[in-house]
Amino acid sequence: MPKGKINLQTPNDCQEKQTLSITQRPLPPEVPWVSTTNFHSLPTPAPSPQLFPPVSSEGYPPPPPDDEFRRTVRMGFQNMDNLQRQKLLAELLNSCNTEQLVFVSNFISPRLKRDFLKDLPIELSLHILSFINDPKTLSRASSVSKFWRSLLNDEFTWKNLCVRHHFRRRSSTVPVLPPSPTFESPTLKCNSKFSYKDHFRRRYIVESNWKHGGRTLVTHISPDSGVVTSLQMCQNYIVVGMDNKKIHIFDVSDGNYIKTLTGHEGGVWALQYIDEVLVSGGCDREVRVWDIITAECKYVLHGHTSTVRSLKMKDKTIAVSGSRDATLRVWNIEEGRLIHLLAGHQASVRCMEICGDVVVSGSYDCTARVWDIVTGECLHVLQGHYSQIYSIAFDGDKIVTGSLDSTARVWSRQTGFCLGVLQGHTSLVGQLQLHDSILVTGGSDGAIRIWDLETNRCVQNIAAHDNSVTCLQFDEKRIVSGGNDGHIKLWDVETGEFIREITTSGNAVWRLAFQETKAVVLLQREGKTVMEVLDFDAQENQN
Repeated sequence: MPKGKINLQTPNDCQEKQTLSITQRPLPPEVPWVSTTNFHSLPTPAPSPQLFPPVSSEGYPPPPPDDEFRRTVRMGFQNMDNLQRQKLLAELLNSCNTEQLVFVSNFISPRLKRDFLKDLPIELSLHILSFINDPKTLSRASSVSKFWRSLLNDEFTWKNLCVRHHFRRRSSTVPVLPPSPTFESPTLKCNSKFSYKDHFRRRYIVESNWKHGGRTLVTHISPDSGVVTSLQMCQNYIVVGMDNKKIHIFDVSDGNYIKTLTGHEGGVWALQYIDEVLVSGGCDREVRVWDIITAECKYVLHGHTSTVRSLKMKDKTIAVSGSRDATLRVWNIEEGRLIHLLAGHQASVRCMEICGDVVVSGSYDCTARVWDIVTGECLHVLQGHYSQIYSIAFDGDKIVTGSLDSTARVWSRQTGFCLGVLQGHTSLVGQLQLHDSILVTGGSDGAIRIWDLETNRCVQNIAAHDNSVTCLQFDEKRIVSGGNDGHIKLWDVETGEFIREITTSGNAVWRLAFQETKAVVLLQREGKTVMEVLDFDAQENQN
């Protein structure tokens, strides 16, 4: 400006310059207001022009605008309900680019991998896992983490699973397996000599083999004709009695033939084996005592005047025989002498069962009798059937008799009173098995019935065979039945559902027996007597 000259400006000019100066300053960012009912940002009124930053009452500057924004958003988010929060999060995520979404994912993932079982006491964690009833689910759960795997190696979990699946521990059939690594807890310790996990795994595979697999271990075809009259499958041997006077012995482990016992002069119709001692009886009216190891006949017991039709051993010292001469005889088979003659029946003694010192016999005179083996006294006469008794079951408390009158009757061993009449079969009830208040009956009508003896109610009625049921056996898991139609069938004992046929059918099935991992069936096939040993063992079938 030249010296001596005055620059005159109008008030409007000054105001214009001041306004320009203010508008050129950067404005603070707008802070949107988030409503709890509307999730769209609303426009915020423009801030009033400030030449100098404000100062708080304490003399400190306020927080930066971005911190204030986050605090406002956070407070608004906390005031929302769950649904409103989800909607807002969805809108925010939809507005993010890929890089931001990756950041969100990496931030969230570790927080979602929290193991809830780690926050609980070990006992409670194991209790939660015990509710898993499916082995496949448990197997998948063991791959979640090392901690879950250690929990699922604990014996407590597998013991509960064994109980739920009725996989009982049987010392005679379950081998001692090497222990699995287990989770050591202060209160839960397992026996290192037995592993419930290994036991469950083996039993589970065995059950699968029963339902879907298995193999024929050996097949024997008899060179001479004959009807199979009796069969016993024990821990070491398979013993087969024939109507051609012979008794055949086989090894239960591999099914191989061992020896034949000869000496009876008529067909063998009854036998039983306990602790290396075998007792047999037949059409020659004799009772023979055998040493199964040496094949030597130790005693020939005479006394019956007709065919020995039934025979049971109390132990390796006492045996009871029943005959068509209407009598029973109690023998000391260790010394080869008669102890008692039990007379009272008026017709042939067809069947019998022993439990403790009590023997129950069923006769063609339509009655059953309860005898004291020690004294030879008849305790009760069970009257009620109006036709011959062909089958009997006895568990020490209840007695069940099956008759040609198409009924089964339940009796009290203590009082001799009839507790119930089981009706439903339309022909002879020739097959009975009783275990833990569950009774399974098989009839000449081809039907199998499962009864609850707590209520005397039929819980399952199975149309099993096209002809008579000739043999059956059941345990906690299954029923195996054979019939005159030549079929051997497997059933679920709880539901009565047909599972499958376990071997090729024949003309007629004589006898069958099974254990946990093996089954033996004797049948007529193409006019010949055939014995098949079937194997369902886990280790064998895994190879």
